[in-house]
Amino acid sequence: MKNSGVFFMVVISAAMVFQACEKENIPIVSTPTLVSGKQTDSVVLDTQVFSDSVLLAILSEEKQLMRDIKAGRIVDVSGMHIEKQNPKKVYAHYMPWFQSQDYDGYWGQHWTMTNRNPNVMDSNGTREIASHFYPLIGPYSSADPDLQEYHFLLMKQCGIDGVIFDWYGARDFYDYGLIKQSTETFMVRLDDLDMDFSIMYEDRVAQQAVAMGFAPDPVSAVQDDFRYMRDTYFIKDNFLTHNGNEMVFVFGPEHVIDSLEWNTIFDVFPSGASPDLLTLWAAQGRVGANASGEFLWIAPDHLLAHDHYYANYFQGSDITFGSVYPGFEDYYQEGGWGNPHQWGISDNGGNTFLETLNYTHLEGADFIQLATWNDFGEGTMIEPTEEHGFLYLQLLQEYTGVNATPQDLQTTLDLYRSRKQFQGNARAQQFLDRSYHYIKNANAIRAKQIVVAVDRFM
Repeated sequence: MKNSGVFFMVVISAAMVFQACEKENIPIVSTPTLVSGKQTDSVVLDTQVFSDSVLLAILSEEKQLMRDIKAGRIVDVSGMHIEKQNPKKVYAHYMPWFQSQDYDGYWGQHWTMTNRNPNVMDSNGTREIASHFYPLIGPYSSADPDLQEYHFLLMKQCGIDGVIFDWYGARDFYDYGLIKQSTETFMVRLDDLDMDFSIMYEDRVAQQAVAMGFAPDPVSAVQDDFRYMRDTYFIKDNFLTHNGNEMVFVFGPEHVIDSLEWNTIFDVFPSGASPDLLTLWAAQGRVGANASGEFLWIAPDHLLAHDHYYANYFQGSDITFGSVYPGFEDYYQEGGWGNPHQWGISDNGGNTFLETLNYTHLEGADFIQLATWNDFGEGTMIEPTEEHGFLYLQLLQEYTGVNATPQDLQTTLDLYRSRKQFQGNARAQQFLDRSYHYIKNANAIRAKQIVVAVDRFM
């Protein structure tokens, strides 16, 4: 039986979101105006004015709280609970594959491809990256704790329940070892924010592992990777489960496509303890009885693919993952990586995202996969960008019915920027840790006050 309950549809259009902002003369992308220069004696925050004395008092109060926590007089409980009116679970497909000059000492290939150089900047400070879109915070490193804090706070604030990491096996060749390592650096943050995670396995790495001499055959290569998942990820309390079973995804399979081979692969799991394996739509037959369902993905015929999926592969006894995306505009040809996709899907001013979001609602899929959070190379990211600001996250907030607001998203962005502005300033970072604490506890006003006070007095 499919999940029952009340579901919510976003009935507003993206254009209406922009129009509403225009009426109030508050652009979505803009940072709220703060009078924070040292020449003034007060700071404007939303509709309130906070004097220097108020801001200094806040810092003093937080300093005492930090002493009390250190002394054990206050227990700072981890976790972040967000109220959602819509019970449907939402997961973000996440790319943990970026490196930056500032954090890693070099720019990774997903910012450069073969011909882009992020060290080249225009007059506005915008770096040259391999994408048609630009992150609101600029290009970043996946392993950066500040980045992880920023991304996952935003996710929680718009009702995302967890992430599905794009994962290329446990071996260290090409950049796959870095992807695995980055994935594992996220675990502490996921725990702290009460978020689930799962793995999207790319089975083509099995053939590559054989070609590189790491495995005798593709089946053995996949077995090794699934053993690693079993022993490293499945043991986590927040690994994604459904009816008590771990839920794992395979993007395809495209290369290991014999169901008998998948029978052998699943021998790595104890009898009766196999995970639920979800394949790409129309690929379930390739893994036979080992499949528990399918997930929809972006296709050139856009909504027709949704029609076909639900008409032909939407089985009442199987797990179904609907697909929501903002468009598709890859950079591969411009970046020198060839032209594998001779098609695209316009973002249509945000309405493509709404179309797929509302379609998923109507068809009643068990879960939603956001495709994607941050694939800049294919132009499918919903994380805040210079082009779209918080638009997609605001629409998600409307859909999920969270008790968070667009201003909360802005506060999280301000926290990230303060982290970077005061990098190396241990005292400032301690206060910013308190801001993080208040965001987790749905007290964005206090969180913002601390950020403003740190900016003013540190």
